[in-house]
Amino acid sequence: MANSHRSGLIKRSSDGARVVIGTIMGVIFGFFIGMSFPSVSLNKINLPSSLISSLDVAITDIHGSSISRSFEDNGPSNVPRIYVPTNPRGAELLPPGIIVSESDFYLRRLWGEPSEDLKKKPKYLMTFTVGLDQKNNIDAAAKKLSEDFQIMLFHYDDRVTEWDEFEWSKDAIHVSVRKQTKWWYAKRFLHPDIVAAYEYIFIWDEDLGVENFNGDKYIELVKKHGLEISQPGLEPNNGLTWEMTKRRGEQEVHKDAVERPGWCDNPRQPPCAAFVEIMAPVFSRKAWRCVWHMIQNDLVHGWGLDFALRRCVEPAYEKIGVVDSQWIVHQTIPSLGNQGNSEDGKAPWEGVRARCRNEWTEFQSRLNKADEEYFAHVGKG
Repeated sequence: MANSHRSGLIKRSSDGARVVIGTIMGVIFGFFIGMSFPSVSLNKINLPSSLISSLDVAITDIHGSSISRSFEDNGPSNVPRIYVPTNPRGAELLPPGIIVSESDFYLRRLWGEPSEDLKKKPKYLMTFTVGLDQKNNIDAAAKKLSEDFQIMLFHYDDRVTEWDEFEWSKDAIHVSVRKQTKWWYAKRFLHPDIVAAYEYIFIWDEDLGVENFNGDKYIELVKKHGLEISQPGLEPNNGLTWEMTKRRGEQEVHKDAVERPGWCDNPRQPPCAAFVEIMAPVFSRKAWRCVWHMIQNDLVHGWGLDFALRRCVEPAYEKIGVVDSQWIVHQTIPSLGNQGNSEDGKAPWEGVRARCRNEWTEFQSRLNKADEEYFAHVGKG
């Protein structure tokens, strides 16, 4: 019995040793197999080439991310290593080199190399707020512009495809929202970071005659006279409201005017100087960055804005002016006004005009309040 028991123990010990040895060998074998796996070529596996390409990118991304982890454990907050407070708001966690904070309206292809998309980059942005009824006016204006101009149309009547009859329209940017004004569009689609590629931004009405206007010559004069905010002179006999915007035939540019008695408290302030109207203003890139922030989100007609533009350039009486030798005709066609609703027996345009006046009063009230709050805060109230 003793011998039999002993032999059983020996047999069980031998079996256990084999299990242990087998396990160890299995682990070693698996380790070597695992080490050799990354060197296996995917090309030897019968996979589609497009999938292999995608896998290559994915594997590269995985290995790259393991090397450049952007977080470290600094306690419960898990603070990111990358934090750049001078980055644009919301992009503080990104490395500055990857940030593209500005854009443009350049059209891009769906194929080819991005660097080869554009044969030429337009330098100026011309925008019109339009209805189809004024298409001939806009066509005439577009034909006065060189390839240095990018054209952008804001359609308030929701009719866009009809413009395809014009060849230039196929390269224009079209935005369509029914019954909205140009300042509504400007606030929403012309953010300074979006139009940063353009040296000058034109924000024009649709009812402007341009027989005596040339876009390139206009830009030449604006640069020559150092105008940050400007407009073409207006034909004296058509739709004229202010002396300042009346065309003077004997000169290139003027920057001041003599208004009716009592209209100007200061000859260097609106409407005698530092003043253009809102029908056809032209802004430098720098000036527009300021003006855009002053446009109120809910005051869509822009009335009163023309008297405040001077706040965005210094000295305003030198950098705001009217270009006389490139002039336009204001045809005073109430196209957008007729988009209003008839209420209490009044014509649609009457309600629109009433809101314009109310917005002027409201804008001035907000501006005065903002001034008072600022000067009180800095101790100058």
